[in-house]
Amino acid sequence: MLLIHGGLLYTMEDDCPICGDILIEHGKIVKVSEKIAKTERMNLIDARGKHVFPGFIDAHSHIGIAQEKRSGQIDPSNEGTNPVTPCLRAIDSINPMDSAFHNALATGITGVMVGPGSSNAIGGQFAFIKTEGRCIDDMIVLAPAAIKLAFGENPINNYGSNGNIPSTRMGIASLIREEFFLARQYFASDNTHQKTFGMECYRELFEGKIPLKAHVHRTDDIFTAIRIAKEFGLGLTLDHCTEGHLIPDEIAQSGYPAIVGPSLASRTKDEVSLSDFKTAGILSKAGVTVALTTDHPVTRIQYLPLCAALAVKEGMDAWAALRAITIDAARICRVDQRLGSLKVGKDADLVIYDQHPFEISSSVYKTIVNGKVVWPK
Repeated sequence: MLLIHGGLLYTMEDDCPICGDILIEHGKIVKVSEKIAKTERMNLIDARGKHVFPGFIDAHSHIGIAQEKRSGQIDPSNEGTNPVTPCLRAIDSINPMDSAFHNALATGITGVMVGPGSSNAIGGQFAFIKTEGRCIDDMIVLAPAAIKLAFGENPINNYGSNGNIPSTRMGIASLIREEFFLARQYFASDNTHQKTFGMECYRELFEGKIPLKAHVHRTDDIFTAIRIAKEFGLGLTLDHCTEGHLIPDEIAQSGYPAIVGPSLASRTKDEVSLSDFKTAGILSKAGVTVALTTDHPVTRIQYLPLCAALAVKEGMDAWAALRAITIDAARICRVDQRLGSLKVGKDADLVIYDQHPFEISSSVYKTIVNGKVVWPK
């Protein structure tokens, strides 16, 4: 048993921190209280004067696929040979030995949503994993966790420049609609004895268990993603949502959440020319559920808390920014039954900081995953 004693607890179940203790057993939180009596069976972490949070979550990442310190290879994040590749599985390409996992743990990031890049209109299956481990199968929290879509410049540049579809935004939407039309027909028919690999990958999507994960920057792409998701009755997250600050009320009305970022990155394409840290705060204040992303390695994953702090600087409520990398990120990724807050029954994934993590001089004291101290080792 592990007792974390005397810390300022940001449980994310309440609207303000409380001073107290956390008791952990068998990888789970078993008690959260103002005072827990220590017994001989307990190992003690003295958190007095420190800040305790649920482990941070990056809701959109390519960690372990686009590996750091690797060069001279074909883009490992994109199967750029076919614009429709829904059966690709992120778990088959994530290397837990990527040094970025160390950086994540050293920053208190214990959960990440990881998947293919955005070269394809339909890019494959994301997975939600923990950042501690050596075998990806042992790190999985949810897989598949989402089906990746991409709108805008990337699919057009990857295929249209070679004279293939999609060469326009209309072409992207048409490919996606055709695939979903066929999938809807497939699930409406009696296919018990005629299951196909290419359609079965959509089953959890059409059963409402996982959402579409749409790469969208411009307002028109955001509206197209919403239109298609509504047309087929599918869940959706609006990833990047770069121009979301121009249409906050419309996004709020759609009911779909936004995963904003990477704001700490260069404006390298026309469709990200309006990228700004103010977007997350404007959307949040409009009633949109917001998470933040580094889009690692576009922005390195250890800068997730910094991105949250900069969002606060540009107008986001500080508590909303914390939620955007904890409980709201967990809800958007559909793993909040296990992660995202300090609550009895949830996984004991948490981080202890010496100061509030939005302070530039703050440092991680300890990172805990599954009830074990994993940083520093």
